[in-house]
Amino acid sequence: MALELVQPGLQPLGQFDGADGIYLTVKGGEVATIKGVTKTSDSQAAGYPDGYVGSTRPVATTSLLPGDRPLMLVDEGTYGYGTLFGVVIGGIAGQIAYGVNASSATQLGPHTAAASGKLTLWDKAGTYAITLDAVDTTVQTGLVPTNSTLKIGSALYAKNNGVITPNSSLNFDSDGYATIGRFLNFEGYKGGSLVTTPVTLVTAALSPSGTPLAPSGGAFRALIYFAPTMV
Repeated sequence: MALELVQPGLQPLGQFDGADGIYLTVKGGEVATIKGVTKTSDSQAAGYPDGYVGSTRPVATTSLLPGDRPLMLVDEGTYGYGTLFGVVIGGIAGQIAYGVNASSATQLGPHTAAASGKLTLWDKAGTYAITLDAVDTTVQTGLVPTNSTLKIGSALYAKNNGVITPNSSLNFDSDGYATIGRFLNFEGYKGGSLVTTPVTLVTAALSPSGTPLAPSGGAFRALIYFAPTMV
């Protein structure tokens, strides 16, 4: 659902068009790169600079191939950055909840690519959080609490669709240099507090019955240190 800025780098990139077919579908927290596309094969925003490399122009895409560089995190803009509204789970009083899955809330803010077709990309090293519906959710090997092999400090990689995983066998980059960061912790959806919040309180707002939702539903987020290899 969302990339969340914790202690990010400064000045994200916002000038690159998103590739057709992916720019409005990114959830936030995927890894992207810049690629050249034929200027007539991919739609572009009006007024886009007309200086081209031969017949190609750059676009941001999460479709990755071995050796693709640079690597950046996609920000979908619907939580904490790009919108002031968040999501609503209480129709009468208009209560706001963060980190819930999209099926249980109404998103009030726009996607970062809405109207412009451009994606916000964070390329600087820093601390970021990603809701668990936007990462590798494989129970035994994914970036989820059920993965018993996951350790604090574990290396993280990007799959060929940009999704972050701790599973090195899914690393899209055959040269072995596509480590994009390190795993730090799992946190509740309002992570960052100095007070430990019990899981029951974290998930209470997500279910009228009080039954906690599965972590992959967005009740937790993965805290990562993003520092991708650039060469």
